[in-house]
Amino acid sequence: MRIGAHVEQADPIAEARIREADLSQFFLGDPQGYEGPVIAYQGGASKLRADAKAAGIDLYVHAPYLINVATANNRIRIPSRKLLQQHIDAAAEIGAKALIVHAGHVLKKDDAQIGFDNWRKAIERVDMRCPVFIENTAGGDNAMARRLEAIARLWDAIGGHDVGFVLDTCHAHAGGEDLHGIVGRLKAITGRIDLVHANNSRDPFDSGRDRHANLADGEIDPELIAAVVAEAGTPVVVETPGGADGHTADMGYLIKHAT
Repeated sequence: MRIGAHVEQADPIAEARIREADLSQFFLGDPQGYEGPVIAYQGGASKLRADAKAAGIDLYVHAPYLINVATANNRIRIPSRKLLQQHIDAAAEIGAKALIVHAGHVLKKDDAQIGFDNWRKAIERVDMRCPVFIENTAGGDNAMARRLEAIARLWDAIGGHDVGFVLDTCHAHAGGEDLHGIVGRLKAITGRIDLVHANNSRDPFDSGRDRHANLADGEIDPELIAAVVAEAGTPVVVETPGGADGHTADMGYLIKHAT
């Protein structure tokens, strides 16, 4: 099992070494803004790519949270498509394994099918220089990837395109999906799980709230999170509080209980 954490982007290789990790996930710029990606690593994109390869550290980029290619609102959808392509390009330049993006939502008044169709159009129009992984989300009644029924409709819309899937355990729990057997249910829909975000939840089941907790501190039985990780058999990222110490403890738990 290759495992790591979400870290600051200035030196993701050093961050991985501090945690004795195999990989690092990070943002390229402001996760809450529409500004384009910025490579903060000293020496730039090519140096980061070369140094990560030499160190044996896999890199994953998380796209900004504001990206929402599903919406019918042109003022959000069009900039979102542009920003998605910019982050795909930047992730490719640093040799990232994938760009991870939230699936977004449509407004309550809108037919959800609009969102699924907009995802299809987005995937058809971007230059997939780097793999794109869509992540399940915790909240929203008209979310494209909160519940399994919506994920099934999304995958029907983008079928035939090589798009990966990220399972976030906190998001599934908070989104109202039972983690028992979720790997099998998801693979029956998507055919794949490419990455697991192994996070506990500060909030109860089906709360719709995306607030991560350390594995031993949340509402989900940590043994269940470990079981999901073991069954998925994919690389794992912890996005939990506590900095390097919190990450190391959570990673250690998973290495002990999920391998």
